[in-house]
Amino acid sequence: MRCTRAVVAFFALLIGFGAAPTWTAESHWFAVPTTALYLTGDSWSDAGVTYRLYGVQACLRGTSFTNGHGLKRDCGEASLTMLVALTRDLRPVCYDAAEQPETRTVFVFCVATRISGAGAGSRIDLGTALIATGFAFAALKPDGQPVHPPYFIAELVAQRAKAGLWDFADLPDPNAIILRALHRSVPATSPAPATLRSQAPTP
Repeated sequence: MRCTRAVVAFFALLIGFGAAPTWTAESHWFAVPTTALYLTGDSWSDAGVTYRLYGVQACLRGTSFTNGHGLKRDCGEASLTMLVALTRDLRPVCYDAAEQPETRTVFVFCVATRISGAGAGSRIDLGTALIATGFAFAALKPDGQPVHPPYFIAELVAQRAKAGLWDFADLPDPNAIILRALHRSVPATSPAPATLRSQAPTP
């Protein structure tokens, strides 16, 4: 089942944090390459490296929601489609904020600059755009606290406005699924191991 594989992959990433991700001393801005292979609604790969939006959690593949026409749709695919669309429309540049060498994963923030219209010159954060439109969520740490608090605020606004996926009553909230799986994997009488304390590095 794809949902189960996604949760397993998530835990594999957590275990990889046994050695803390490092904040790069020589970070630089770069465009998302046209050769990028989109993996999920919050990540892509290029040249053997996985790039993941810092603090963003996409819907999980293999989970589904019922759309306005009464049809079941894969939630992970909906998140992925929006990431691809926004990346191609906005053409953001990304900042390699942190990396996990063991898993060849780089955590990034991506921003685009409006080039026309009333907001010309203003910057759009890709993570905020995904979450505010209701097609992604603010990633949470195992204790339920947001990895990047500004994204959690954007999520609350989207939820209240029933934006995007929030408009569907049976939305399979990925954070709820991940946290339930995490809590089942850690005995209630045991403290959470250090490797499970954070979903992503803290600035």
